Amino acid sequence: MLAHIERLGERSIYLIQDLGRMGIFLSLAVRAIFNRPFRFGELVRQIGLVGASSLILIFFTASFTGMVLGLQGYYALRQFSAEGAIGPMVALTLLRELGPVLTALMIIGRVGSAICAEIGIMRNSEQIDALECMAVDPFRYLIAPKFLALIISVPLLTLIFNVVGILGGYVAVVLLLGLNPGSYFSAIEMSVVNQDINMGIIKSLVFALLIVWICAGRGYFVHQIRSAGFGAEGVSRATTQAVVISSISVLAANYLLTAILI
Repeated sequence: MLAHIERLGERSIYLIQDLGRMGIFLSLAVRAIFNRPFRFGELVRQIGLVGASSLILIFFTASFTGMVLGLQGYYALRQFSAEGAIGPMVALTLLRELGPVLTALMIIGRVGSAICAEIGIMRNSEQIDALECMAVDPFRYLIAPKFLALIISVPLLTLIFNVVGILGGYVAVVLLLGLNPGSYFSAIEMSVVNQDINMGIIKSLVFALLIVWICAGRGYFVHQIRSAGFGAEGVSRATTQAVVISSISVLAANYLLTAILI
């Protein structure tokens, strides 16, 4: 019994220390964004890696998501002779929920894992220690461009996801099932308001911050993660942990934001 209590206390202390490290990491990263000189060239490169390189993934995910929503909505609403509501159903589902969430999950899998692995390898190979020895702030040099790149890119990718998803729904229900194209877009125009679009943008900004904070932080503190260890195995475990925690955080934040903004 005493051994179980000791392990519980040890894990609780580690959790509190880890939360404290991550909180300090976030404050230093945000402060580094405003430090000069800022690396605009690195910011552009990171936006290209995060945004432009993810366009194909976002396009196909959004296309098939919109088509599935259109098909499911058509066969469900046809039972009530309400096929005209398919357009608003697809658009509102994408704008308010699926667009921000699926974009964030795709970015976690493609970009978040890469950020964690990159920073974790730099930590294990002592490259970050070398920057500190040369009086170079690793947050300004390494972390700040990644923070800004995700905060800029994720909302833009979410908007692209929404547009492509709505067009995917159009292909499924208008071109394949024969729904009147005028009723599809006119119903969307009458139903969608600015609040729906703003909700998706706010969610995408919060998700972007969570992704880069958790993934970069897990990589930065890879040598202090209890279950990670050292070397390549430690980086792989830290990356897995970053992806899992980021995904759960996005889903939990989605519920909280929906409850607040609805």
